[in-house]
Amino acid sequence: MITERDRLAINSIRILSAEAVQKAASGHPGLPMGAAAMAFTLWDRVLRHNPVNPSWPDRDRFVLSAGHGSMLLYSLLHITGYDLSMEDIRNFRQMGSRTPGHPEYGHTPGVETTTGPLGQGLANGVGMAIAETRLAREFNRPGFPVIDHFTYVLAGDGCMMEGITSEAASLAGTLGLGKLVVLYDDNRISIEGSTDLAFREDVSARYRAYGWQVIEVTDGEDSAAVLEALEDARKDSGRPSLIRVRTIIGYGSPAKQGTASAHGEPLGEENLKEAREKLGWKEEPFHLPAEVISLADEHRERGRQAEEGWHRMLEAYFSANPEMRAHWERWFSRQDVESVLGDPEFWRYEKEEATRSASGVILNRLAGRLANLMGGSADLAPSTKTLMKDHGDFSADNPGGSNLRFGVREHAMAAIANGMALHGGLIPYVSTFFVFTDYMRASMRLSALMGLPVIYILTHDSIGVGEDGPTHQPVEHLMSLRAMPGIRLFRPADSRETAYGWKSALEEQKAPTVLVLTRQNLPLVPGTGEGALRGGYVLRDSTEKPQLILMGSGSEISLLNGAWEILTEQGIPCRLVSLPCWELFENQSPEYRESVLPSEVTCRISAEAGVTLGWERYAGSDGVLIGLDHFGASAPGEELFRAFGFTPERIAGEAERMLDRK
Repeated sequence: MITERDRLAINSIRILSAEAVQKAASGHPGLPMGAAAMAFTLWDRVLRHNPVNPSWPDRDRFVLSAGHGSMLLYSLLHITGYDLSMEDIRNFRQMGSRTPGHPEYGHTPGVETTTGPLGQGLANGVGMAIAETRLAREFNRPGFPVIDHFTYVLAGDGCMMEGITSEAASLAGTLGLGKLVVLYDDNRISIEGSTDLAFREDVSARYRAYGWQVIEVTDGEDSAAVLEALEDARKDSGRPSLIRVRTIIGYGSPAKQGTASAHGEPLGEENLKEAREKLGWKEEPFHLPAEVISLADEHRERGRQAEEGWHRMLEAYFSANPEMRAHWERWFSRQDVESVLGDPEFWRYEKEEATRSASGVILNRLAGRLANLMGGSADLAPSTKTLMKDHGDFSADNPGGSNLRFGVREHAMAAIANGMALHGGLIPYVSTFFVFTDYMRASMRLSALMGLPVIYILTHDSIGVGEDGPTHQPVEHLMSLRAMPGIRLFRPADSRETAYGWKSALEEQKAPTVLVLTRQNLPLVPGTGEGALRGGYVLRDSTEKPQLILMGSGSEISLLNGAWEILTEQGIPCRLVSLPCWELFENQSPEYRESVLPSEVTCRISAEAGVTLGWERYAGSDGVLIGLDHFGASAPGEELFRAFGFTPERIAGEAERMLDRK
C-alpha cells in the first residue's frame, strides 16, 4: 500500500532536486521530478541495500543510466540514510562537492558507477548482471543463496536512442539475464523537444525482439502499479525485464512539466514557487518534513538487518561447505592473483612468435590458475587468441562458463566489462583489433575515469596487419590512448615483454591496462624481460659512453635492434631502449629515468609504426622521429614496413646523418 508518507517522500525528491538545481544555476530538474515516484517505490519497497555499508557484496545494484538526472540519485541517497548530508545537496555541482553534475563512482557513497554518457549505465548493468549470474553459479549451494541480488537500471529516452544500449540489451536477452531489471522513464521529451522529432520506434517491440520481458505502466504516478511491475519483473528468472513507465518530465511544475525547458535548465524562482504550491510543500528550502527524515533511520536499520542476515547465512554456508571458505577468499581477495604474481617461472616465456599468440599462451596459463578470469572478444577470438580452452562459454544454459561471446558489439563489450569490474569477484578482459577501439573509446575512457582494472587485449596493432589495408591499420591510436589520463598502454616488443605486460596488468588494480599486440611474428630481442615492468629500460648498450640512443616500442624494437647492431659494427657507441609503457616509465623516479635516457645524450631516434606526435617527449626537439604520419595501404605487412621506411638500414642511416651534423 502506498501511504501518505510515501507521497511526501516523493515530493521531497522533487522539491529537493529542483532547489539544488536552482541554487547551482545549472542542472536537470525534469527527470528527478518526473521519475520520483517510480524511483522511490523501487528504493523504499524493493531495493535491498545497506546505507551504512554501500559496498556490501550481496546488495542490489542501482544504476542511474540517465546520469544527467543525478539529483534524483542524490535525493534518494540522502533520504534513505547514506552518508550524504543536506549541505552536500546544497553544494550540488560546486567545486569539491560530493554531489557532482553527473554521478561519479568512488566519489559519492552509494553511487555504483559513473554515468552521464547516455547508455553507458545500462551496459554497465548488463555487466553487473553477468557477474552476479556467474558468481551465483560458482558459489550457491542448496539452501545457501549467498549470491542472490538484482541489478536495477533507470534509463531514459536518450539511453534508448544510443547504439550502445541496443548492443548491450541484445546481448542481455541472448544470455537470459533474469536478474536485470530496467526502468524506462518514458517521458518522450529530449533537450530539443518531443522525441517524435527523431525517435518514433516501438521500444517495447524492440525489447521483446531482444528476448526481454516487457511490462507497461501507463501512469508513472501510480506507485502501486510500479510496485506490481517490479514484483512481476523479479518473478521472471529467464529473461531480463524492461518496465516501461510513462512519466511527465518536470512533474509538479505547472509551467514547465511536459516541456523541453524542464529538461536541462533550472525551473526559475517563480516556477519553483508555483511547484511548491502545487505539491503542497510548506518546508523551508533544503529542509525536509520530520516524517521523511525518519526514513533514514528506518533504511539504515533495515539494511543492517539484511546484511547481518546475509553474514549469518554465509557463515552457516562455510560451516556446511568448509572447502568454500578458501575458494571464496581466492575469488574476492585476490589470493590466487598474488600467488601467480610471485611465481617468476610462471612468466618465463621464450618463443619467437606474434605477441598476440604469446598473449594467448599466457592467458590460458592464467585461466588454469585464476578461475575468476572472465572475458572474450567482439567476434574475433580466433584472431585475437583470447579463447580460454576448456573453460566453456557463458550462456543462459551454461552460467558457469568463463568465455564471453560478445558478438560484434565493441562499444557495449567495453562497458559491460566495466560493469563486471564494478561488481567485484571477477577479473574481466575484452579483446578486438586495435583499430576498433574507435568504436569503444567512450567506454574505455570511463574505465580510466573510474580507475577500473579492466584488461584490454588489442591485436593487429600497426601496418603489420598488411593486406586488410588502411581501414584496419591503426595509425593514430597509440598516441590517442596514451593521451587519455588514467590508462596504461603496454606495447611489448616480443613474447617475453608480452608475459610481463600481463603481469603488469594483473598487478594494477586502479587503472585499466591496454595490451597492444602484433599480428606478425616477432623475434626475441636480446635484453627483453622483467625490466619491462618499469615501462622503459636499456636493452643493449655500448661499453663506452653512448653517442646515440635508439628507442621505440613493440615490433619496431627488433628493427631498432638491427640498427644497433649495424651501428655497433661501425664502432658507433649507441644504446637501445625499449619503452613498452610510457605511463609506467613516468612513474619511475627521476633518477631512474635519467639513467635510462641520460640528458647529456641528445642524439636520439625513435621508431614506432604510428604517428610521430608525442615521441618528442623522449627523443627531444632535435631528435629524429621515424613514424607514420599518414594512413597505410593494402599489401603484405613486410612490404609495407619496407615501403614506409621501417628498416634497420634506414634507422642506421638516419643515425649516421644525425651524428655527422653534430
